[in-house]
Amino acid sequence: MRELSVHFKEMLKERCINLEWTEATLRRPDFTERKNDGTVHYIKRIDEYDGRWLRVIVNESINPNKIITAFFDRRVRRKSYENKS
Repeated sequence: MRELSVHFKEMLKERCINLEWTEATLRRPDFTERKNDGTVHYIKRIDEYDGRWLRVIVNESINPNKIITAFFDRRVRRKSYENKS
């Protein structure tokens, strides 16, 4: 079970991110990154949005887990995730 933060909901609207894309990213990420702060970054390429990479950040150190934010991450291309798929 995951809780949606107010910030996450606001960012979906502000950044024109479909909730379905975030759900797909959480269900079947292309990559994940575990951070020292207790968050997990779920990363997925969204073909319907010009192949851009969506990053969804979840605080998994609390219960229920809280989805903090989501954004299209331009830095992912520079990290060469595209070469790993």
